[in-house]
Parts: sequence; C-alpha cells; structure tokens
Amino acid sequence: MTDPSNHRRINLLLDSDPQPTLLLEVGATVSDWNQATQALLSSHDGPFPEDLLPTNAVALVKAALEQGRAIENVESRFGSRIYLWGFIPLPGQHQVLARGRDATDDIQNQERAVRSNRLYRLITENTTDLISRHAPDGHFIDATPASWRLLGYWPEELRGKALEDVFQGDNLAEALAHTRHRLREDGYATLTAELRHRDGSRRWFEIASRAIRETYTGAVVEVISVSRDITARVESEEQNRLLADELAHTARLATLGELASSIAHEMNQPLASIVNFASASQRFLKEADKHPGRLAKVEDGLQKIVHHANRASEVIKRLRAFLRKGQKRMAPVSLNAVISDVVRLCHWEAEKNGVRLQEHLAAPSPVIAADPVLLEQVLINLIRNGIDANLEAHAGSMSHIVVTTCVNDQQETLIQVTDEGTGLNEEGIRQMFQPFYTSKPKGLGLGLSMSRSIIEGFGGFLDAIPASTGGLSLICRFPTSQNRLSPNRTQDTQPGETP
Repeated sequence: MTDPSNHRRINLLLDSDPQPTLLLEVGATVSDWNQATQALLSSHDGPFPEDLLPTNAVALVKAALEQGRAIENVESRFGSRIYLWGFIPLPGQHQVLARGRDATDDIQNQERAVRSNRLYRLITENTTDLISRHAPDGHFIDATPASWRLLGYWPEELRGKALEDVFQGDNLAEALAHTRHRLREDGYATLTAELRHRDGSRRWFEIASRAIRETYTGAVVEVISVSRDITARVESEEQNRLLADELAHTARLATLGELASSIAHEMNQPLASIVNFASASQRFLKEADKHPGRLAKVEDGLQKIVHHANRASEVIKRLRAFLRKGQKRMAPVSLNAVISDVVRLCHWEAEKNGVRLQEHLAAPSPVIAADPVLLEQVLINLIRNGIDANLEAHAGSMSHIVVTTCVNDQQETLIQVTDEGTGLNEEGIRQMFQPFYTSKPKGLGLGLSMSRSIIEGFGGFLDAIPASTGGLSLICRFPTSQNRLSPNRTQDTQPGETP
C-alpha cells in the first residue's frame, strides 16, 4: 500500500476528524485519506480495500460531480462494522470528499427495534387473548384487536372507557376493587369472573394484570392486563361435574339394590313391632270393660307404636337423602354418627356373609366439612369391598371388619376400614384406584376410583396400605383444615346437621 503522507492535503482532509475521510478522483480512485482512515486500515495488508466504500461508489462519485450536490447516508459493511458515507463534491475540482460515520450500533439497534416491532405487531394482531393497557383507575389506554371477538368492541372504541362500562357482571365491582388493591400492594393480581359480551352473551374470563410503577415514587402509573376467554373450559368442567353427579347417583342406586336385604331387614323390625303392639292394644281395649287396668297397657303400646313408626320414618328419610340428586352440599359432619348409620345399613349383609362389623370410634367424635350423603356412599363402598375380600379369604367362617376414627399426631382426621382379606401388593394397590380396574367378575371398576374422587373433593385423600390382619386398610385422610369445629361441641351432632 502506498504511503500518501507526502501528499496529504491538510486543508481538504481534516486530520482532527475522528471519522474516516477520503479524497476521491473520478472513477472513485482514492488519492488521499486522513489519520482516522489510516488507523482504520492499520491492520489491513495489501491494496486499498474496496469494500470500505459502498459497492456503487463509482456511480455515487459521478452523480455528486455531475449534479453538484452532496449524497448522504450510503451504507457499506467493512468487516463487522457498518459505515454511512456522505459524498461531497469539491467546488471547482473534479474531486469528491467521502466522509464515513461508524453507525454500527445505531443500525443494529434500529434493526432490533424493527424486528421487535414486527414481532410485537405479529403477536398483538394475531393473539387470541386480549392484551390491554389501563390507567391506574382502570380506564382503557389501548387494546389488541382480540377485543372485538372477546368483548364486541374494537380497540379504538375501548380507549378512554372505564372497566365498569365494558366488563359487566354480577359482583364485578367488588372484584375489581379487590384487584386494584392487590395491584397496589403486590404489583400483580388475577381475576376469574363471568362477564357479559356486548351482544348480551355470558362468558367466563381469566384476567392476569401487572402494575407498571413510577421509578422513584413507586406509584402505579399503568396496568397491563391479559384476558383469556375460558368459557369452554368452565362449561366443560360443569358438564364433567354433572356427569360425575349422575354417575355417583347411579352408583347409589346400584348400592341400594345390592343392599336390599339389609334395608328390608331394617324396615321389617320396626314394622313387625308396630303390628305386634297394635294387635296387643286391640286385645287390651276389648278387655277394658272388665279390666280397666288394661287401658294403661294400651297407652304403653301406643307409645311404643309411635317410637317404632318414627324409627321406620328415620330409615326412609336416610334412604331418601342417600338417593337424592343435586349439587354437593358441604356441611360439618360428625364422623361417628355417619359411621354408625353406615354400619347399621351394612349390618344385615355382613351378618349374612359371616362378617362381623366392629366400630372403634374416637371420643369425642371428629368433625369434618363434607357432604354427608357422598361420605356415606364412600364408606358403604369401602365396607362392602371389605366384605368381598373377607369372603374370598374366609368363606364359611367368621371374619371381622374394623372401622376406626382417630386424629393422628399431624392433627389429620382419619377414617380407616380394615378387612381380613388376602391383601394386595404395591402394584395391586396402585391399580385398584384406577377407573374400570376390577377383580370382580360383575364389577365395573368405578367404586374405588369414584370414592377417591369424592374424598379429594372434600380436601382429603383415599389410599390403602397392607394391614396386620393380612388384608388391607383403606384410609380416608383429611388435613387439619378440615377440622372445622371443636369436637366437644359436636359429639352428638347427626350427619349433615349443623350443631
């Protein structure tokens, strides 16, 4: 490379200029350059690098000379750097001053901004969720086009509108006030609410919001929200709940059919007593003229008839409650009372199959929040599974099933049903709770799976462990939070009743 230092034209090329500057002849031939250019080329060997100037430098020099005007911001890429060049014709000469500016950072930032803006537009214009900006008081600042599909408003219609004017729904004002409080305190809040579309249809939305704060004061200056339509999910969950209720009701019908002999036995006892006492009372009435003392026995007989009639009525009332359909009704439940009712209901079937039911109940009775009817359904299912297991292992001989309630060291409330069957290994225990898995020839395999779902719906868990009897212990475990009331206050509470 020729050293141009001997003929550098100081007046034309300002060596104090930190940017590279070249003197170009016609045809873009380089005749001189300044110190900034020299420093730039110091690591370059060989002839002057043509890629330092724009690829169309010849045409640019010609245009600048012929038109007598400067041509600016022409890009070239030299190595990893990007330069913007200006071509300035020198008055009265056939030479052009080419001045470059290192614009690498500016252009790369601009390219990143363009890509980011393109990505932002791609997301905001095509996302199915509504992304919106709000003032601290909730007024819309801006929104994405999804607002039309989700709310029935175009973004330009929403600007300046209050949330309360757009998000209409029951108890929504209170929910929005709570959300604003959470945004001020925590900077983040979520809200699930049923809202009304502009066309009047009802929809469920899940809204996540984040507060943007002022740097120095920490005050909320803006809120960014993402709103998702979860109507399909909510409706699906509702359909699943209705299906589960229907399935549970069908299972209760099947259970009562299988327990028909027990129910008949429990009803026959008070009815037979009523007939006996009524017959005796009639006989005593016929003898009352000759023996007035017989009237006292008639009165006693009538009292016993009332007692046994009430007992039969209670049986019918329990059966009607057990068969009812409808939403789950959570209430404080005395476990001992529920278990006693269930044991009484299963007693006849157990005795018929040579199984003795035993109760080991905690005193005072533990109390949990549950639906008493569904809890009865679970316990009947567990006891009847135990009866089947005992029959398999002790056909023709007496066996036992023990139902226990207690509160353990972790303050968990436990209901435990222990049989004397053949038991299961770890894999068998895992499979027994899977839907449609059964070892019974006529079984559906839904009892234990449904029972676990019901207990989980109460906030508990149903599991099984090997028992010291050789069989299994099925354990309903309820956490501390389920112990809603003091047991001392609810020892005599009937299932489903609030003390």
